[in-house]
Amino acid sequence: MSETAPDLDRLRGGVPPRNHDARTIAALTGNPGCARRGVMDAAGVDKDAVARALGFPAPFGQSQFAITRGNAFEAQVKADGCAELLTLLRDTLGLAVPEVAYDDLEVVAGNEGRELRHTRTRRLLARALESGEGTLFDHPLLRLDIAGQPAYLEPDVIAFQLAGRLHVIEVKSFAVVDGQAEPEQVAAAARQSAVYVLALRRLVAELGHDPRRVSHEVFLVCPENFSNRPTATPLDVRPQLAVLERQLARITRIDRILDALPDDLTFEPGDALAESVRAVEARYAPDCMAGCEMALFCRDEARACGATGALGRSVRDDLGGVDAIGTALALADGTIAPSDDLVETAEQLRTAARLRAEALSGSPSGAQGAA
Repeated sequence: MSETAPDLDRLRGGVPPRNHDARTIAALTGNPGCARRGVMDAAGVDKDAVARALGFPAPFGQSQFAITRGNAFEAQVKADGCAELLTLLRDTLGLAVPEVAYDDLEVVAGNEGRELRHTRTRRLLARALESGEGTLFDHPLLRLDIAGQPAYLEPDVIAFQLAGRLHVIEVKSFAVVDGQAEPEQVAAAARQSAVYVLALRRLVAELGHDPRRVSHEVFLVCPENFSNRPTATPLDVRPQLAVLERQLARITRIDRILDALPDDLTFEPGDALAESVRAVEARYAPDCMAGCEMALFCRDEARACGATGALGRSVRDDLGGVDAIGTALALADGTIAPSDDLVETAEQLRTAARLRAEALSGSPSGAQGAA
């Protein structure tokens, strides 16, 4: 158990931690400076439940129909020890897959415990790396450190060994029509697959092997032309891997954030929940709406206090250390004097205000009066 584990248990209110998945980790790396999201994700807090309790339910999520369709397609691809998948890899991609061994790691001797599953994943992959034995590993349980805390990944993917290298196989239910798929869906699949590749590489490194034995080439399996017939496509995730590693390295260590929080802070449902959430600083930006369950709450908070982040990350970054819209306007019209570190920002704001006045008045003379 890590030193911060008791604090994280208290934050959850004693309930079991919610597992990370590749989607949440990919979204986390999109806003590495948000302490609120970092703490809640590190503690495994159910952010969706917290948002609903606060009256700000998340505006996104897969429909039940999409979930059911996705589960049915995955089950079809993996049926009979992944027989259809193997045929696909041989016939569609032309891979030379000789004798095949299949290991399902979802349950170990009737036990679904994460530590036991992860231990078995390590053991079987270690044997595969040493001896070359083992081909398909279904539901491997991987682990990845997020902000100093281990996060378990339960992918619906398969680690596939071919010629001594491991590949990730990602099964998705969006359609490939005439050889083309929706770019946004492919991009999201690439980001999620990169999380699995990174977790698998770190496990391989822990086992004393070259992490490059995990290929950056992922096999993406999708339905073809809206039918249930699967098709496979190689997907190079090197760009997504580079971004992921850089962003994870930037995420503030969780122990530093915990040190600054009240000792009795908890996200248990109750009258004090909103106050507890606000005790942890957020870094809201409109982009959060696409991937964070707390986005509506944080947006309301940002608008209420006039935070510059509500205008977008580019505006916030352009304003440097100015966190409030009111402060920016006061610097622009000279109502307040800038501190030494905001002199340059204040000059730029006054210039912007002068240009705006010129545009509205239609003449430079009108701008001089406004300035």
